[in-house]
Amino acid sequence: MKSSKQDKAEGTFYEVKGKVKEVAGKVSDNPKLEAEGTVKNIYSQVQENIGQVMGSSKNADVWGDSYRRFFSA
Repeated sequence: MKSSKQDKAEGTFYEVKGKVKEVAGKVSDNPKLEAEGTVKNIYSQVQENIGQVMGSSKNADVWGDSYRRFFSA
């Protein structure tokens, strides 16, 4: 089980990775790469929210595990 800080850090990592892919896709006129970057950005927001929920909820273990299983599939 990851801590809320780890989830937030992972979200930040995916956000940076997504921004890089998105910009690279725009610069190279590659819509697929740009779309991958957008998806990474969305995933980063979800991951950061998981970290916030886990940091503040009694049921964080249940919700965090459910979201992780859903998004890792």
